[in-house]
Amino acid sequence: MSPSVKLVGPVSSYFRDFILTPDALNFIVHLHSCFQPTRKELLYERKLRQKEWDRACKPSFLEATKDIRDTAWQVVAAPLDLLDRRVEITGPADQKMMINALNSGAKVFMADLEDACSPTWHNILKSLDNLNKAVRRTIVRPPGLAV
Repeated sequence: MSPSVKLVGPVSSYFRDFILTPDALNFIVHLHSCFQPTRKELLYERKLRQKEWDRACKPSFLEATKDIRDTAWQVVAAPLDLLDRRVEITGPADQKMMINALNSGAKVFMADLEDACSPTWHNILKSLDNLNKAVRRTIVRPPGLAV
């Protein structure tokens, strides 16, 4: 484990070996070291903006982005597999939900690790494990789940 990371929640050897690997923890340390100053600055600016809005000041666009808004531009086309979004499923990344969603024929499954899942330490680790298995096509039907 990275010397810069202290895990305070219980971590089984399984989660340590497959989810919270040294590479994953080092990646988190890297992200933190790269973005912590910007994150703190943005949170401070958010507080300032909220105080303005509380005084009934209306939000507006930044002057620095005026050229972007006033210029004709477009983004690249979406990948083909994202163009047909008529049927998509959003839900928790628990094993049963993911298997049912992936077998449903829906074009998209969006794992919701916030609103659709109680974000406890264990639930998040288990959700990450299920996502890992789903991507590698090793997720299996839990006992008692109807076909």
